[in-house]
Amino acid sequence: MDFDLLEFEGPLAQRGIGVIAPFDLALERELWRWVPMEVSLHLARTPYEPVPVSMEMAQLVSDSRHLAAATRDVLHVEPEVVAYLCTSGSFVNGVDYERSLTKAICDAGATDAVTTSGALAEVLHQLDLHRVSVLTPYDGDLTGKLHDFLAELGVRTVSSDHLGLGGGIWKVSYRTIAERILAADHADAEAIFVSCTNLPTYDLIEPLESALGKPVLTANQLTMWACLRRMNLPIVGPGKWLREVD
Repeated sequence: MDFDLLEFEGPLAQRGIGVIAPFDLALERELWRWVPMEVSLHLARTPYEPVPVSMEMAQLVSDSRHLAAATRDVLHVEPEVVAYLCTSGSFVNGVDYERSLTKAICDAGATDAVTTSGALAEVLHQLDLHRVSVLTPYDGDLTGKLHDFLAELGVRTVSSDHLGLGGGIWKVSYRTIAERILAADHADAEAIFVSCTNLPTYDLIEPLESALGKPVLTANQLTMWACLRRMNLPIVGPGKWLREVD
């Protein structure tokens, strides 16, 4: 075989994002669809907890000690930012606790940190949104905690729907999710937020934004946007609002 080794350059310089996910995350493939080619995702998980998706689970998977341990598990590959990829775990105890989680991750050695609910807060501020509709896969109590979190941010939930699921969230069909998003919308809502990083949404965003004429914000989209923003990289994927923020 005759070939010139000088023709083989690379590999492409890698830039990393550390991702701390709840133990039940099943949508790793969707995460990769949000990032450009040079970005690698390095996942760590919180410990398994034998409880259904609920207020209790949100409390358990947001224990700052677990997040610190998971952060240390990914530091050896030198991520530029570490994300806590969990909506309920980052909103369940309010805005101040969300901020404490990013501090715990940085205290464990991360250069920078984001959470899903923190990313939501950033986008709501960037787009100057004050009225939203909400869809969650949770029960009513946990969904109410999201309303409380939004209220702390000065954002009013004008309509809301929830699926009431205790598990298997990643198995919900696009048809069901689209129907429930459309039903959850309200004329007064400036945007729709679809909660939970384990609820598949990627292929729904563009057609639903076109149909509704307003931003559709989803958990994985927001989290990856916040990470890439800190890396000065563009996000890959659907969402008209992505072109409207710095």
